[in-house]
Amino acid sequence: MIERKPTFCRVCEPACGLVATVEDGELVKLEPDKSHPVTKGYACHKGLFGIDIHRDPDRLNHPQRRAADGSYERVSWDEALGDIAARLNAIRAVHGPEAIAGYLGNPGEYNSQLPEAWLAFFNQLGTRRVFNVNPQDCSNKFAAAVEVYGSLAIHPIPDLAHTDFVLILGGNPAVSQMSFFGIADAVGELKAVEARGGRVVFVNPRKIETVSAVGELVYVKPDTDVYLLAAMLNVIAREPGFEAATVAAHGSHVAELRDFVGAWPPARVAGVTGIAAQDIVALARAFACAPRASVHMSTGLNMSRQGTLCYWLVQMLAFVTGNLDREGGNVLSIGYYTRRARSGRRPQNAIEYVATPIGPVRKPEPPIFPYPGHVLPALVTEDPKPVRALVVCAGNPVLSMGGEAALRAALPQLELLVVIDLYRNATGEYAHYLLPATDAFEREDVNALNGGMQHRPFVQYSEAVVAPRAERRHERWIINRLAQLMGLVSELDGEAPVNPFGKFSHMLASRGLTFEELKTRRVIDFGPHVFGMFYSEQIQTADGRVDCCPPAFGAAICRMQAIFDELAAEPAGGLKLITKRDAKMMNSWFANVPRLRTKSNLTNLLYMHPADAAARGLVDGMRVKVSNPHGTIEAPLALTDGLLRGVVAMPHGWGQGETSGMRVAQSHPGANSNRLLPIGRGSIEPLSNQAHMTGVPVEVAAAG
Repeated sequence: MIERKPTFCRVCEPACGLVATVEDGELVKLEPDKSHPVTKGYACHKGLFGIDIHRDPDRLNHPQRRAADGSYERVSWDEALGDIAARLNAIRAVHGPEAIAGYLGNPGEYNSQLPEAWLAFFNQLGTRRVFNVNPQDCSNKFAAAVEVYGSLAIHPIPDLAHTDFVLILGGNPAVSQMSFFGIADAVGELKAVEARGGRVVFVNPRKIETVSAVGELVYVKPDTDVYLLAAMLNVIAREPGFEAATVAAHGSHVAELRDFVGAWPPARVAGVTGIAAQDIVALARAFACAPRASVHMSTGLNMSRQGTLCYWLVQMLAFVTGNLDREGGNVLSIGYYTRRARSGRRPQNAIEYVATPIGPVRKPEPPIFPYPGHVLPALVTEDPKPVRALVVCAGNPVLSMGGEAALRAALPQLELLVVIDLYRNATGEYAHYLLPATDAFEREDVNALNGGMQHRPFVQYSEAVVAPRAERRHERWIINRLAQLMGLVSELDGEAPVNPFGKFSHMLASRGLTFEELKTRRVIDFGPHVFGMFYSEQIQTADGRVDCCPPAFGAAICRMQAIFDELAAEPAGGLKLITKRDAKMMNSWFANVPRLRTKSNLTNLLYMHPADAAARGLVDGMRVKVSNPHGTIEAPLALTDGLLRGVVAMPHGWGQGETSGMRVAQSHPGANSNRLLPIGRGSIEPLSNQAHMTGVPVEVAAAG
């Protein structure tokens, strides 16, 4: 029997509609859903290659336990979970709950049934050592949203359907779509802006792939965007001036904002940013004077040392020019949940910090502000109350954050490491137990992650396309069965089954919908954005106004000056490493797809400007050593004039030489650029615990 079933992609935020062809219970084909009311037949190859991951012979299909000789042996679910539960209880009883930690990776956030259950499990244990990808990705955006708007969930996005000018900093939608902006075919939407006479401007240290299709590029030195944004606001404050009516009616601490930007004229920041003062002035005036302008900041800025301040200033660009909550400007997208909860606002300037082996960090508030991931090795090997057991789900911390060598040294010291995943990945190579998880097509789901950040708001339900293969189990079941065996509260207790979508039923009710209605309709399109309610109904600050210069940012503003002085004093001729997104990779979990390992993508390269190479006696194609005090890697060199002088770029997600559980990945290992990331004091942004992951100083020489 052949069936065609609607579903959607779980790789990134647009959640593009797909159609799965199922033949005799087997998934045999994925294709874009041309009947989808929002994504309209668009899907990128990453989503379509989901079938390769589903059918990969290297997938984990049965629970496995590490034997005495280091090999893995198949065990039953009862045997595996029973032993894990007993060992966790013993560790907790002897050493306390903080001896147990958890790590949830990026794919887990796209599993609507998982994050809530995951956090509930560790809350019951009583540990705050709950790690996730936020400090490698986006925690600074949450930190800024809390202070500026009073809610973690307020992230205004560009209204591309009507804008006349869109400014995108640190993004490359041709390769990776958008972050904190769910939009299918972003390049097509940007082309439409140009087609009606609008401007599309990207700010980036390299010539991104998107610019070959649409828009113009302003080159900026890595890790300096905050100074560009401050200088643009400096220009706008003087001429044409802040939009008086909006600022007076809806802003607080406006005078403090004016004082702050007054210290950053274009002439002051030109040398540090690499952008001529007159060009900064022109860009600022073009934005402020456009009939309708919008702005978006993506992952490239998140990974800098000052991402929270960058996101704050991005919000200010929209606000002080009157483009916030305005058609063609930036709009708060209202999805399946119409409310924005207040974020338990503490007294201003009262963020708490705790001591760690890498210095003070923001007091963990999982899941939004967990510990920075690269503190984990030190918590295992150096802390007075060390982590002794770690449960990793849908993640690969060995390769996805700084400190690979330290983590590889720390993991064997754990009394228990449990990995719940699709593969025995680089982290799984150290596991005592490997537990096979279902993939996106083996579970029912809702596109929950991108609600509130969609270019066209919609919600979609998908049933499980096929039954789980072999003994794969849903992560929510695994966590709840483990809780049950440990004597904790579990959804599996009692006769009445718990509705795993209960939270979404409540959220849908704000739209006057039920979950049963969603299951019947499958996709609900909420139509175009609604303007005019943001200031009156959505802001959650204590005074109901946009905080234009939050007191909590005081120390970060002082730090901004110190970093500026450091950048201004740097000698000429140095190199800084940035991450280059790769269209044929998705972090480290697409590394085992043979169809993505084409002739041009068998390894990752180090990209460098020809003049920088010539100054070092390096030539195209030669093998080079990339090093700094944090680590050393080797890679082939590729020369390109699409980089600023002084910038080198390298795709991440590689470094699979020791990953024997992923044979394709191991046969084309590449080098892990994250080995070069700082991991000690000064390696995080204190406001958000965000790791410093771009603009990292390196040296490059011919490999020995």
